[in-house]
Amino acid sequence: MELLQLYYFKKVAELEHMTHAAEALNIAQPSLSKAISRLEEDIGVKLFERFNRQIKLNSNGKMFLKRVDAVLHELQEARRELNAANEEADNSLKLSVTIPRVLPDLISNFLQKQPAVHFKQYVHSVSTMTDKLRSGDLDFCISSVPLEGEDIEWKPLITEEILLIAPPGHWLETKHTVALAELREEAFVSMNEGHGIRSLTDKYCQLAGFQPHIAFEGDEPGVIGDLVRNGLGIAFIPAVSLTGSKVEHLPVVRIKEPVCQRTIGVAWSSRRFLSPIAKQFQHFLSSYFHELEGKLHAITAWRIEDRSK
Repeated sequence: MELLQLYYFKKVAELEHMTHAAEALNIAQPSLSKAISRLEEDIGVKLFERFNRQIKLNSNGKMFLKRVDAVLHELQEARRELNAANEEADNSLKLSVTIPRVLPDLISNFLQKQPAVHFKQYVHSVSTMTDKLRSGDLDFCISSVPLEGEDIEWKPLITEEILLIAPPGHWLETKHTVALAELREEAFVSMNEGHGIRSLTDKYCQLAGFQPHIAFEGDEPGVIGDLVRNGLGIAFIPAVSLTGSKVEHLPVVRIKEPVCQRTIGVAWSSRRFLSPIAKQFQHFLSSYFHELEGKLHAITAWRIEDRSK
């Protein structure tokens, strides 16, 4: 059994099409078919069920694929660890962030300390983030939804308050606090279903005894403030978003019941070797969000109390 055969097997298992796999591997299709056949001969069992050019993993193949993934993963991590030991570590960091509002300040602050680092940022669903962490396509995920898995570590970084913003002249403009149940007749501007903040705020509305009336929902957090300003409804807003210019002059109200907050954390794969620069970034995240938490408390208090002056 050769290492190259394992790479070939993994690609064929992924695409389940011999011709497409051969094109992806940049080899001739007959050569790939012969390599897979030799692998099956070496192992002594069939790994695929064949249907003309399309093939599918059988139960043996699925069992074997798990082991092959583990072997190739360990080889990849060994290479990364050796590079780091010989001062040839990759200075790139691959991130996926579900709270993009924090990203510019976070990255710029770290680059002041480590200007040689190259960041790559991706947008993924929570399930995709977990898969990408396992495969090594991501180093860290910063998320308001805990990522779970036996080889996934998730560390809380900050717990922030979820508040309300309202249009100028709305009756909430005279309030500093409000019980969520008082808003059962209000129209809300919200993110689409599936977003972490939408799932969380829907849950809080259910705790308050009502299903929110959504007047507008979308995928772009940046337009929420504009829509509220134009009177389409009120909106939930995490404290971290109070620093945005689009909500700068809108009334901010604290929810006194139920307690509405979310926790932001960072996730990584415990199976992956963390390079020295990745460890520095991991430590930096803890200190950055600790400072941010204090700033958010001050901003929230100022935005609410400033309306009484």
